[in-house]
Amino acid sequence: MKIGELAAVVGVSPRLIRYYEQQGLLTSARSDNGYRTYRDADVDRLRRVAGLVQAGIPTRLVKVLVDAEDAAARADETCPREVAELLSAELDGLDERIDCMTRSRDTIRRYLQRTNQEIEQRETVSV
Repeated sequence: MKIGELAAVVGVSPRLIRYYEQQGLLTSARSDNGYRTYRDADVDRLRRVAGLVQAGIPTRLVKVLVDAEDAAARADETCPREVAELLSAELDGLDERIDCMTRSRDTIRRYLQRTNQEIEQRETVSV
């Protein structure tokens, strides 16, 4: 399949696919006319890559994770010490971002609750 077809199937832009290729996250074959061509297996790989990126994982670590998945499928070593250390550091960063987002969510929720209570009180008084 061509890049536009792959983009439509996965729901990403062709430009993003080209970027993922530049980052070494995805590879394509080239037809005689120079067009990129993709296999059905590339659909799954692109979905995994896009999902990890959307989850906030930097592309350098997405490559590590996807390569580790591929190694596991081949029964190769999947997580050497250096990879484990990178992933551990990333996990710490993710936990910090989750904590920050949780605090922000809770602050917004409390604000909306107070606002709704004030509106209900005004409506009760004016009735």
